Amino acid sequence: MDIQQRILELRSLLDRYAYEYYVLDHPSVPDSEYDQAYLELVKLEDEYPEYRDPNSITQRVGGVVLDAFEKVTHKQQMLSLSNAFSLEDLKAFDERVRNAVGKVSYVVELKMDGLAISLHYRNGRFIQAVTRGDGLVGEDVTNNVRTIGSIPMHIDYEGDLEVRGEVFMPKKSFEELNKKRVENGEEEFANPRNAAAGSIRQLDSSIAAQRKLDAYLYYFEDAYTRGVKTHEEALQTMSNLHLKVNPKRKLCNTIQEVWDFIQEMSEKRSSLPYEIDGMVIKVNDLSAWETLGTTVKAPRYAIAYKFPAEEVVTELLDIVVTVGRTGRITPNAVLTPVRVAGTTVSAAQLHNEDMIKEKDIRIHDAVVVRKAGDIIPEVVRPIIERRDGTQAVFQFPKTCPICGSTLVRFQDEAAHYCINQDCPARVVESIIHFACRDAMNIDTLGDKKVELFHQKGLLSSIEDIYRLKDHKDDIIQMEGFKDKSYQKLIDAIENSKQHPLEDLIYGLGIRQVGKKAAKILAKHFLTMEALMNASLEDLVGIKDIGEITAQSIMAFFKEPKNILLIDQLKVFGLCMETEKEEIQESMFTGKTVVLTGTLQHMTRNEAKAILESLGANVSGSVSKKTDYVIYGEAAGSKLTKAQSLGVATMDEEAFLQEVNVE
Repeated sequence: MDIQQRILELRSLLDRYAYEYYVLDHPSVPDSEYDQAYLELVKLEDEYPEYRDPNSITQRVGGVVLDAFEKVTHKQQMLSLSNAFSLEDLKAFDERVRNAVGKVSYVVELKMDGLAISLHYRNGRFIQAVTRGDGLVGEDVTNNVRTIGSIPMHIDYEGDLEVRGEVFMPKKSFEELNKKRVENGEEEFANPRNAAAGSIRQLDSSIAAQRKLDAYLYYFEDAYTRGVKTHEEALQTMSNLHLKVNPKRKLCNTIQEVWDFIQEMSEKRSSLPYEIDGMVIKVNDLSAWETLGTTVKAPRYAIAYKFPAEEVVTELLDIVVTVGRTGRITPNAVLTPVRVAGTTVSAAQLHNEDMIKEKDIRIHDAVVVRKAGDIIPEVVRPIIERRDGTQAVFQFPKTCPICGSTLVRFQDEAAHYCINQDCPARVVESIIHFACRDAMNIDTLGDKKVELFHQKGLLSSIEDIYRLKDHKDDIIQMEGFKDKSYQKLIDAIENSKQHPLEDLIYGLGIRQVGKKAAKILAKHFLTMEALMNASLEDLVGIKDIGEITAQSIMAFFKEPKNILLIDQLKVFGLCMETEKEEIQESMFTGKTVVLTGTLQHMTRNEAKAILESLGANVSGSVSKKTDYVIYGEAAGSKLTKAQSLGVATMDEEAFLQEVNVE
């Protein structure tokens, strides 16, 4: 018997069995026959190691352990999609497409809620898998993708081929994984998407293999240049190559047909074996893709329809309050756990006492819950008709639940505050805020570590962060710490000293001073000392700094404790000044500008930065004082309001021409 030939025969046979099982969901042989062939292959590969192959089906169990993932630059950028939220948005997309290319049909696919991936094959052999990353550069996750049963290691194709799709975790796998994590005393994953992303980025591929991931492919790179005429044909070509393609799709000739299919799948969404967060609409004719082209961020031949926020009913078991870094008291709803938009929700913010009263929310109410923007859980309303007499009106506390200090409600504010600066909850929250991404970005000093270091007596104030380097012996003895992780923490703390003045001002946690106000203050005063010595008149004279914010800033810098904090941070070498920014004169200088809609050539933040460099004040709302509204695709109420008020409007193309951006 030719051993090498037998090994190749077994691999080919087992690849076919895997395709039938994982892709077709229709195995042609019983498990016993599959197991017999599999064990024979394992035995031969063990006896003849010279014939081992990383693409053999026996290697799907993983076992490769890496120190880190290598960065890979995509040959062609992996673009994101523009979003639509209504039939009107889809009609506007359809009109733009038809104006450009004439008669058109669309392929409508399910938008999988997973992790975008690029797969590379050479002469039929799987050679590499790369995550989307930032669209330009991703990470090499080849070893982990090899463990996914539905992704073939061999296809019938000559030459180089790249296909793209989504790695996801089926609902059943997600439930099994979280059950095991609970049994092991580990924290549950929030949703299948996070679980899939966390699994595919495991440095140990054997862990990824245990997670039972799956994948659907939806993009055939360079299909048109390879003679493929339509997107539907490209999907069918991939399917013929035994690449797994989602069969739940529809070819539509009108946008109304598209909308009807969206409504149909929206109703079936909860019964699907995987999570979806919308639908993707693509022009079918690939030659039209060439005509329509892309923007910097997204293709013009496709759009993603996002489902509206899902609403569910559950019981509000209790209302508990928490203390924030400024002393703000926030009431939170404790809910009977319920699945909402792909995650289990057991709590939601209720914001303040007035909101609870206005909505008439009571303990033990049946309540409607949703996720604002599919992210933040919120209680929409109580179902009053379900009340049975067991409901109780919530009595807002008069003292801090942590330190017992009397709570204060300031004039013209809805929130209550604990004004004890030494309240342990305030101390911990202020340190967490200082280290957060938007402030000093000490990414290795997260919430749990701050709480741990506070409990151990190592962090009693913000300045103690910069003394942690003196406690190496204490830290490396703690669970989860070694020399390497300790040094990573200290390096991140040292790097934070280079952050600009505006980040430091924001990180101090001055009440009423958010990111925008911190940036305005840094630009205006240029040094921390000048800000500390500013009068009330100086502060209220600055555009966008109102009297309440000014009074809060004055109060903060009157506290001896805060002055001492600034002095200590100065000694530790943090940045206390910034250079004066040169403003380039333009039509936007001194004007109030509002951005709305989806911009195609840049993000809103990038457009905002350009406008601010030209001396504009970028606002989030439209009023009579607004000078310009710059709008992108799917612009909504802000554009309508601007037009009704007679505010000047400008589309993205006109804006780009004005600021000389190509």
